[in-house]
Amino acid sequence: MKRTLLDYLEDMRASALYSGGVSRVLGHLFVGTVLLFVALPFLWMAYAAFMPKEAVYSGELFSKVGFSLENVRGLAKEGFWGRLFFSLALSSAVVFLQLFTALLAAYALRAGLGLLPFYLVLMAVPAELLLVPLYGILRGLSLLDTVFALLLPFAASPFVIYLVYQAMRAVPEELLEAARLDGAGHGVLLLGILFPLVRPTLVAAGVLAFAAHWNLVLYPRVVVTDPRFWTVQTWLTDLQRKYPTDWGLLSAAALFSVLPIALLYLAFERRVVATFEEGLKG
Repeated sequence: MKRTLLDYLEDMRASALYSGGVSRVLGHLFVGTVLLFVALPFLWMAYAAFMPKEAVYSGELFSKVGFSLENVRGLAKEGFWGRLFFSLALSSAVVFLQLFTALLAAYALRAGLGLLPFYLVLMAVPAELLLVPLYGILRGLSLLDTVFALLLPFAASPFVIYLVYQAMRAVPEELLEAARLDGAGHGVLLLGILFPLVRPTLVAAGVLAFAAHWNLVLYPRVVVTDPRFWTVQTWLTDLQRKYPTDWGLLSAAALFSVLPIALLYLAFERRVVATFEEGLKG
């Protein structure tokens, strides 16, 4: 029986659908495998954080499965929760300062201030190169071992300023010009028009700024030696030095120190991704 052209086209369509289905299945398997390897250390950390100490020291990690809050109580004795809330307050204050300065600086750039190349150069400078000059400045101002040493150097961020500037640049100039014709000044333009329009970008920038300051380890260790001003990351390095083999305690500390960042990112994940997508399109 002769095959018509339609039969050949149907065969080709079926073959293409089959190949596409196989490709999708293989793609999902690959992504699932990668996700498993990425999530495995976090799953192990969560498991070890609530594992009885006897199971750790005996080496029977899976035969003696149990649930214990001993490691959590151990963190309280070591002063973990005080360091955690101190870091939350400190990073939140840094985010507020960075968003405030970014809003003003981005508006100045949007208005024609020719300092954009300066900010781009600053974004390319590794933060570690600024550690020694900052230390000298803080020592000259007698700010070492104070909370201001952890706060003031991060009051402005070139990266956050650039993100907010990109969002402001997308606002049509006609909208601002119409407001100027109605007698709007800089305050109205910034707070009444631009601020509501760039608020989603401010949220995403705040999440990234919080994560960047929260994860600092070297800088707080250098400029602050007083345990009263240790951030949670600095405290973790000291805990690891004191209890290098207490995997349950270390896992519990790592788990609860990662939790604020994880919850914050999960809450604003779509906004952060959308901000970067808009930036790439722009």
